[in-house]
Amino acid sequence: MAGRAATPSARAPSGRQSRPGGASAPLRRLAGGRASGFALIAALLALWQVSAEHWVRSENWPPLTAIARAFLDGMRSGELAEVFGSSLYRLAIGYGIGAAAAILVGLLMATVRIVHRALEPLVELLRPIPVPAIVPPLILLLGLDDKLKIFIVAFSTFFPVLVNTVQGVRAIDPVPLAVARTFRHSRLRTLLRVALPASLPYVMAGLRISLALALIVTVVAEMIAGSAGIGYHIVTMQYAMRAADMYAAIFVLAAIGYLLNRAFLLAERRLLHWYRTDKTE
Repeated sequence: MAGRAATPSARAPSGRQSRPGGASAPLRRLAGGRASGFALIAALLALWQVSAEHWVRSENWPPLTAIARAFLDGMRSGELAEVFGSSLYRLAIGYGIGAAAAILVGLLMATVRIVHRALEPLVELLRPIPVPAIVPPLILLLGLDDKLKIFIVAFSTFFPVLVNTVQGVRAIDPVPLAVARTFRHSRLRTLLRVALPASLPYVMAGLRISLALALIVTVVAEMIAGSAGIGYHIVTMQYAMRAADMYAAIFVLAAIGYLLNRAFLLAERRLLHWYRTDKTE
């Protein structure tokens, strides 16, 4: 890395001279691809509207205009805000607990051999278990309140972040770790100041995977064992034959998932700007 840092200015001019305006080309491609994606979504929504008005004609397949009215009614009454607020609360708490625990355990497993040997069999035993399979025993142990949903979200978040953290620390250049040992840094300081920053690209990849999984698991847990939240709301609207309200909640859920992903990508881009720069040099 020292060699790369010593020569960036020598290579930068030639790249800029040979490809004027090249820096904006990826942005134009990205904007064009995103516009195409939104155009496809708009076409599918238009097809939905036409099919609901002229082809299907079923109460279970309402037109988008009816879904929009249901959404506006739900927002005015505060019902949608309440159910989504409770779900996002559980998501945030469970995701935060699971991610923090996974990063801590992952750092220890990757750097302390006895910890790795002690925990690896347990991790490999629990990691393949599908989340719905642990819901019945957890209901017996934790009941049906928020503790159950938060634990399920934390459980589903934990393993992707753990695996990526371990792999990230193992992929670190050994030189910085050796330098830290030379300067007699404590193990904790080495973990927090050397291992964690260097493994951050792997950790962020695990966090992004876990975020999508946590949102899915939150909704599923509320559908199976909920008395509030968006999952419970969707099932309730289905049983009440209020299809427009059900679809309105699903559309809002999709929008929230998209916005969470975009926000995470923005945060990742800011945190890992050094990594992206290093990869392009």
